[in-house]
Amino acid sequence: MKLELRGISKAFGSFYANKDIDLVVDNAQIHCLLGENGAGKSTLMNVLYGLYQPTEGQILIDDKPVQFSGPGDAMAAGIGMVHQHFMLIPVFTVAENIALGAEATKAGGVLDLQVTRKKIREISDRYGFDVDPDAIVEDLPVGVQQRVEIIKALVREAKVLILDEPTAVLTPQETDELLDIMRQLKANGTSIVFISHKLREVRAVSDVITVVRRGLVIDSVAPETSTTDLANLMVGRAVQLNLNKEAATPGAASLVVRDVSVVNAAGTTTLDHVSFEIHQGEILAVAGVQGNGQTELTEAILGTQPVTAGSIKLDGLELVGKSVKQVLRAGVGFVPEDRSVHGLVTQFSIEENLILDLYDRKPFGKGISMNLDAMKKNATKQIADFDVRTDNALNPASSLSGGNQQKVVMARELSRDLKLFIASQPTRGVDVGSIEFLHRRIVAERDKGTPVMIVSTELDEVMELADRIAVLYKGKINGIVPGNTSREVLGLMMAGVSQADAISQADHVKADAEPVEAQPVPAQAPQVTHKPKHSTTAEGDAQ
Repeated sequence: MKLELRGISKAFGSFYANKDIDLVVDNAQIHCLLGENGAGKSTLMNVLYGLYQPTEGQILIDDKPVQFSGPGDAMAAGIGMVHQHFMLIPVFTVAENIALGAEATKAGGVLDLQVTRKKIREISDRYGFDVDPDAIVEDLPVGVQQRVEIIKALVREAKVLILDEPTAVLTPQETDELLDIMRQLKANGTSIVFISHKLREVRAVSDVITVVRRGLVIDSVAPETSTTDLANLMVGRAVQLNLNKEAATPGAASLVVRDVSVVNAAGTTTLDHVSFEIHQGEILAVAGVQGNGQTELTEAILGTQPVTAGSIKLDGLELVGKSVKQVLRAGVGFVPEDRSVHGLVTQFSIEENLILDLYDRKPFGKGISMNLDAMKKNATKQIADFDVRTDNALNPASSLSGGNQQKVVMARELSRDLKLFIASQPTRGVDVGSIEFLHRRIVAERDKGTPVMIVSTELDEVMELADRIAVLYKGKINGIVPGNTSREVLGLMMAGVSQADAISQADHVKADAEPVEAQPVPAQAPQVTHKPKHSTTAEGDAQ
């Protein structure tokens, strides 16, 4: 099935999330939409799936115009979508989830799940999914839940499958398995629209890469295009992808966490006797699939999450039992994972947000008085130092892009003398250019001698920044390894394999792998839908 978008625009009021988008997805093709968060990729696919109505433009299937009033129309036309946040009911079985909305019935309207079970087994066997139709969804690993979503689309006979940021919640091994599944689907005639911002994965599996920036198609290029060129297209300027940081010279242990446990309001243990240390002048990155206790760990240190047992000491000072204000006053800088909810008061001005935790301290405040000149001077300096793109510090924080909001939070936390710096998902929703800048600032703080803790679900970011890596799995530390530990070992540990076994398994796979001869670079790049405006010849991979 051939899919074509012609001149698609989608406006929300006066703002255009998509503008004059042209896109062609050929039969049995993996076509990647590459762009930063907020570039308009998901909006475009929601238009294609019938969730949004286009402001302008046409959708064509096999050269015939179609109109979708909702997802049901899109599915009937052969389009399926796997959303970034799965649309599954946790307490239902796999078969019940897949039957939902397209229920097979017996005489008298009685639900017939046996038909659905049969279809699940057929598809599972065909693609090696290994999915049990009677398994409860909430008991399945995230990677298997994603396969359930794919099966749900295939049961409805999808000819075009949209995958929206499908690797965001997967371990490296699960990611590799998904890429293999995508290749199998393609070989069986399914077309795939792969939405992503991860350059390594995009280059590994795509036939064509279309770069979207600020709602516009910038170019369509071949997968041989280097990561450097792809990043430049995404951002619109030259980007340095490699951090090139110096080796750490750690000092004394500064943050000491011992046997910390946290039990949430539902009575579930979210942290189970967690222990580790962070030394002065080093970055400890906490890796793991989202939902394995990372949020609870950072909140326990900050004081927003009650600690059931254990000790958290910063330079000998016990933080357990202290208020958030007392923890911050002890010298902790904290960048939360959700900047708009916990990092900013978006209705306040940029100037005010830059002193949220300093407003009552000199030179900004004394008693009930505020020093407006000091606030203005501070804002001018921080906006310049962190390259916050705004024309006025008195604008509300809500007027800034996501990347610039993150810079405001980072600027505020790094503008004072710190004894510990914690950043949770420090570059979530940030463009490649801002990631480069923020990574340099984090390393600069380490080089000042500050102990730094980074929590990230982006394994590339973890490996780029970390001097040591602590892997969290189901609320427990599954090992602490050097920062140069391989992706394979980290992925296995993130999936629950012990540190020793992960190293052994990774070494075994490496030893068994047959050497692969280097392939010559093709004289010409494969044909793409649009004529490339940039070179598509293969260059050295920058990641």
